[in-house]
Amino acid sequence: MKKVIGIGLTAALLSTVAAQTAPGTIVDVAAGNSTFSTLVTAVKAGDLVETLSGKGPFTVFAPTNEAFAKLPAGTVENLVKPENKKTLVNILTYHVVSGAVLAADVVKLNGKMVKTVQGGEVMVNVKDGKVSLTDSMKGTSNVTATDVKASNGVIHVIDAVLMPPEAK
Repeated sequence: MKKVIGIGLTAALLSTVAAQTAPGTIVDVAAGNSTFSTLVTAVKAGDLVETLSGKGPFTVFAPTNEAFAKLPAGTVENLVKPENKKTLVNILTYHVVSGAVLAADVVKLNGKMVKTVQGGEVMVNVKDGKVSLTDSMKGTSNVTATDVKASNGVIHVIDAVLMPPEAK
């Protein structure tokens, strides 16, 4: 009997440790990194926390705070206002692709259009081993970090906000 209890306690302890060390959802991972505080604020304003915390899997091309800072002055402040929620959601979902697309798979998409959850497409470009994305407005965003794992997908860090045609 002692052996069964000991095994049960060991299993419970191991599952607790595993739960503590496993990455959280995409939202949890982003919220745990101050580099994405503007993105997290925008996701909250767009009521997308529940969606991006869902089962997934998702691939998020996540703009950093510096990426948002490159937008014209006042843009972020205006986008997070309740009356601009539709535009904000349009922009944010343009950064999300269904499925967990790891960096090795992104590289194989060189020269191809990739459909986003928003419905629009981004062009994947690979040059000298570096990946960039071209949005529908011909803006370019460089992927600066890859394969940030989350329990419901993966994050690739980008240095500019991608813009769907309806956003400008």
